[in-house]
Amino acid sequence: MKTVNSLSGGKTSSYIAANYPADYDVFSLVRIEDENCRFPDENIRKIVEDKIQAPFIGTAEDDTIIYTMLDLEQYIGREITWVTGKTFEKVIGNHGGFLPNKIARYCTTDMKTTPIAEWRHKHIKDDVTMRFGYRANEQGRAKRMMEKVNANGMTEVKIVVGKTKTGTQNRWKTIEYCKPDFPLIEAHLFKDTIEEYWKDKEVRFAYMNNCIGCWWRSPLLLNKMNEKHPKKMQWFADREEESGSTFRSDVKYSEIIKWKPQASLFDDDFDDCDSGYCGL
Repeated sequence: MKTVNSLSGGKTSSYIAANYPADYDVFSLVRIEDENCRFPDENIRKIVEDKIQAPFIGTAEDDTIIYTMLDLEQYIGREITWVTGKTFEKVIGNHGGFLPNKIARYCTTDMKTTPIAEWRHKHIKDDVTMRFGYRANEQGRAKRMMEKVNANGMTEVKIVVGKTKTGTQNRWKTIEYCKPDFPLIEAHLFKDTIEEYWKDKEVRFAYMNNCIGCWWRSPLLLNKMNEKHPKKMQWFADREEESGSTFRSDVKYSEIIKWKPQASLFDDDFDDCDSGYCGL
């Protein structure tokens, strides 16, 4: 049995990498093709391309997450494996231009879970225990994941393993992905412990990790993200205009970005994205 730490770039999953050494630490990068969102440091951008073995223009996440993963690798003294799937634009195109939303949450599957699962299938032949950064107050999330395991206690993922004999279609296979493990729940650790741990460490973290315009965030928080990342929020608004569909059922992103800045928000209400698994 091999151990894998699933990393999101947030403080909680990074805490696991720092305190629970594994055989592998893996991070899946969400890429976008918009030159307006181009990563500003060309040298770092080339380093990322070397790591993912794919073109990298920019990410739908906070750019700081790139520095987080590079800093974290130095801090823990172990190599972090970077993987990536198709760009966000191509993923949307594969779904007929229909945007992901709370009903069709394919973005997590296509850009987070599947790239890691394909890497795992290719490089690890043993069974895998995968650690997720769910804290002691997130037992409900862990329970929902455990409800999906098979008789062997493993989650399953359907991935492409090649082409059919004609070479015209993908050949799919359902694999046993991992046995989920939640060490922070077992250790009864909460957010305050995580925050205290990173207070004096030389690892840079984003204000919030995962996609800037994630539709799980409230409209008020999305408005806050627009203050910090206007070009990336515009990317999300542009996808709605192009597709004719929306990420949310209640309000369009083009409306959110026009709102006046709102009062300060309580960050604690919106910190569920740093577990190493985008499965809210």
